[in-house]
Amino acid sequence: MTDQGGERILVIIPTYNESDNIEPIVTRLRRAVPGADVLVVDDNSPDGTGELADRLADADRQVKVMHRQGKEGLGAAYLAGFRWGLDQGYDVLVEHDADGSHQPEQLPRLLEALERADMVKGSRYVAGGSVVNWPKSRELLSRGGSWWTRLMIGLPLRDITGGFNAFKADTLRAVLDDISSVGYNLQVDLTWQVVQHGFKVVEVPIDFIERERGQSKMSGRIVLEALLRTTAWGVRHRLGQVAALFKSA
Repeated sequence: MTDQGGERILVIIPTYNESDNIEPIVTRLRRAVPGADVLVVDDNSPDGTGELADRLADADRQVKVMHRQGKEGLGAAYLAGFRWGLDQGYDVLVEHDADGSHQPEQLPRLLEALERADMVKGSRYVAGGSVVNWPKSRELLSRGGSWWTRLMIGLPLRDITGGFNAFKADTLRAVLDDISSVGYNLQVDLTWQVVQHGFKVVEVPIDFIERERGQSKMSGRIVLEALLRTTAWGVRHRLGQVAALFKSA
């Protein structure tokens, strides 16, 4: 389906054991942006999330479901959804969590901002953004991750790790083959590649609300893996800058 501007919009929702959340989040999305299609990418959830998504799709032709063989991770699910959406000819593709942390009612502001950008990040850490019901330790970890990424690879953004993002299709087509991350670090990798390819990224404020139902998939191991990968990119980036300085001297 299309929005009022005639663009075909696809909202991608990766799921693993989100049976308590999938129906309310899809319902809110369909109400917030009636012209958008929704693609649920389920990693063979043992709690029946995929079957619930199938029922939603049976009742609403704007809801689609992709069933994958097993738990391959958030990043891999988004990449699969991107490729499916591009193959189907969508003009705009959106990342959206299943757990209620992203507010579907705020998606229109991302889509509006995409009229003047190639990628829009919903940002917790710009003026007007907020984080609700997180312990201070987790907020500091999140802010620290974005700060470390800015320091290492020089991205001029406040919420680099945020996962509520909208892309023009041409932007994704240009960068997908250069994406090397399939885990939670995908958000940094996508943003980094979009900037490296010369596209424009803007941030708009969002309210991030900690899930009320189900269990978070975040862990210390995931955070450490993301920091190590970002550090490796940063070292290569800074060494490249130094080499370029010597070459031009």
